[in-house]
Amino acid sequence: MNQPTCTVKVSREFQATAEAVFDAWLAPKQAGRFLFVTPTGIMKMVEIDARVGGKFCIIETRDGVDAEHVGEYLKIERPLHLHFSFGGKPFPATYVKLEIAKSQTGCLLNLVHDGVWLEYEASVIQGWTGILANLALVLAEKIE
Repeated sequence: MNQPTCTVKVSREFQATAEAVFDAWLAPKQAGRFLFVTPTGIMKMVEIDARVGGKFCIIETRDGVDAEHVGEYLKIERPLHLHFSFGGKPFPATYVKLEIAKSQTGCLLNLVHDGVWLEYEASVIQGWTGILANLALVLAEKIE
């Protein structure tokens, strides 16, 4: 069944270096603190093979059900570009691009998520906005 899709764009300024922001996406301990984390969920697994062609799998248990987030790294150019496929049951693969630009106070992260089902646009925007807010908290705490 063909679903109409859209592109979601979310940006956030960080008071951290581009390197710190970029590296957090590929470091399992940090990623497990902000990627796909919910207030009541329990992080079950974070596996990251941080190389082009490598895959990631992040599973959080939510109300007794495992929410699985998987993808493959398509482009890794530290510290400015990270592109990956992204999926999770029952959704087909979509594509996420992170573009990070250095700024006077840290860096600006622009996230573009292509192929989002149109009916989920608002919730995907909310999800990525929350993920970036969690990332800012993780970076401020300097959690490794």
